[in-house]
Amino acid sequence: MSRPQRLPGQRPLARTLLLAAGWTLVALLGTFALDPFRNYQLALVAAYLCATAGLTVLVGASGQLSLGHAALMAVGGYGYALTSNALPFGGVARFVVALLAGALVSAVVGLLLGLAAARLSGPYLAGLTLAVVVALPAVASTWSTVLHGDQGVQTAFEGVPDALRRVIALEQWQAMVAVVVAAVVVTGLTVLRGGRFGLRMQAVRDDEVAARLSGIPAGRVKVLAFTASSVAAGLGGAVLCFVAQAVSPGAYTVGFSLLLVVAVVIGGLGSILGAALGSAVVVLLPWLIGRLTAGLPTDAAQRLDGNLAVLVFGLLLITVMALAPQGLHGALTARRRPIDEPVRTEEHTKVLVPTEEQR
Repeated sequence: MSRPQRLPGQRPLARTLLLAAGWTLVALLGTFALDPFRNYQLALVAAYLCATAGLTVLVGASGQLSLGHAALMAVGGYGYALTSNALPFGGVARFVVALLAGALVSAVVGLLLGLAAARLSGPYLAGLTLAVVVALPAVASTWSTVLHGDQGVQTAFEGVPDALRRVIALEQWQAMVAVVVAAVVVTGLTVLRGGRFGLRMQAVRDDEVAARLSGIPAGRVKVLAFTASSVAAGLGGAVLCFVAQAVSPGAYTVGFSLLLVVAVVIGGLGSILGAALGSAVVVLLPWLIGRLTAGLPTDAAQRLDGNLAVLVFGLLLITVMALAPQGLHGALTARRRPIDEPVRTEEHTKVLVPTEEQR
């Protein structure tokens, strides 16, 4: 009996799952070598990775630009917080149910935005998603009885389970939970992008008219891609709420939403590994800048706080785009490529649209 033939671009599922399990195990074991603050930073990187991975697949694979993923993270965070406070039980079961609720709410919001995204493109779609982030504080104030306005929603304290309390600290437990959730999100997006649906996304991105003529429902592909990316961002917001024990609109501003896009571009657009590198840069760079300005006078440190980080991010983005247009991941891949290996051009990487028999 012959094996089923894989389409170009498809990856073996077993290999993907084994790689995901291996890297997840390495990350979990690595938490034992980190101090509490480093584990807290690792948890932040994992939470941001959920959003940036979904964003890089959305922009890089389907060609849809979103500037509102911070709002989708906030939706997931509010869904997690409200569900967690409403449940009569606690422990791991409450976390899992609240996490699924956050994913479900973000999926519904992403589906609604995706329906609009199927009819918009380019700056119109970017403007729509940006408007969602701008309207977030107003929505929180309007529904203040539920969302508590600018104060946000506090969640019940989620400590380390009793069976592990003597072995690991709180920050390590939060980092381990964040790593597991990020691993599930990244694995799901990798499988999605490497399968038939990933080929359809690339076909719609490269030439929507040709994709429609080939029988690919371009509108449905765009909606599903936006929904999957929204679920990933919502799970990141839920994990962030789990770590901070609170969610508020002030944490998900326009600046933060643009910072997610910067992380994707710096890491490498379309690359999930690049999204991980960009998430690490977003978390660690402000901390490094704070360490460098700690010895300055108080007035100078207050003036530079926040502003210097924005300036450095801007300079870093310009530098990366000038020296490595494919991002950090593209630069690392180019250094590993043999000298005599030909460079793959757009003509070589053209997406093959599945035939009727393959569909």
